[in-house]
Amino acid sequence: MGLWAGAAPAQTPAAAGQGVAIPNFWNPRARQERMDTPQTGRTVRFLTDDEFPPLHFPGADGTPTGFSVELARAVCEKLGLTCTVQARRFDTLLDALADKQGDVVAAAIPLTPALRARFLATRPYLRWPGRFVARTDRGLPAPSAAALAGRSVGVVAGSAHAAYRAAFFPKAVARDFTDLAAAEGALRRGEVDYVFADGLNLALWVGGIESARCCALIGGAYLENRYFGEGIGLVTRPDDVALSRALDDALQRVWDDGKYAELYLRFFPVSPF
Repeated sequence: MGLWAGAAPAQTPAAAGQGVAIPNFWNPRARQERMDTPQTGRTVRFLTDDEFPPLHFPGADGTPTGFSVELARAVCEKLGLTCTVQARRFDTLLDALADKQGDVVAAAIPLTPALRARFLATRPYLRWPGRFVARTDRGLPAPSAAALAGRSVGVVAGSAHAAYRAAFFPKAVARDFTDLAAAEGALRRGEVDYVFADGLNLALWVGGIESARCCALIGGAYLENRYFGEGIGLVTRPDDVALSRALDDALQRVWDDGKYAELYLRFFPVSPF
């Protein structure tokens, strides 16, 4: 049971060859009429954070990079804009945008009603899927309500994933942990059958040294907005309507020409999807 909630999974030929699933958040039937590049008369200043790989982090030369940052650069190129990228502390990004110290935030700030009350945002270019992970040496079935009955599932206590597990997999045996690292450690030691948590963090763990190659993502991605949110987009001020619409259009075009897939493969060797 994978709940995509409006996001259509897709794979390019390159992705299929590498076994990396690339999500598609764009509906070709919903394409707007092609936007003209806004005549901003200024350099468009992107603000980001440098402590959240693989979305935004410092490169080898200290310059900001990451999936969100390189996607912002690709959007600028598509629109023919002159852009800069500046790293700031994560908790200051929205205030800096409001104070006109930058023009666009490209960072992992969730799209919420509270954010939309203050700012404009594009459609999501990335979402946070819930995923199951299991040991690869036990031959466990793909998750379903029936398959998980009587099997142990580790979750972070009080999390959206714990609530989702209780609602949709009620016959699984829940094992609560204080944090994700504790749940992952229990899975590595074989103390639980599955862990259900944020797909991005699980993908990083599966592909990293901490997992000791014990485990793999199993089953589909779960994208129920009520539990896991809308995802992230490019955020602008309310007075920058033309820029926001142009950014939205450029994101679609970056998907259409394959640049999104290229960047996704670069930064997500193990796909959260």
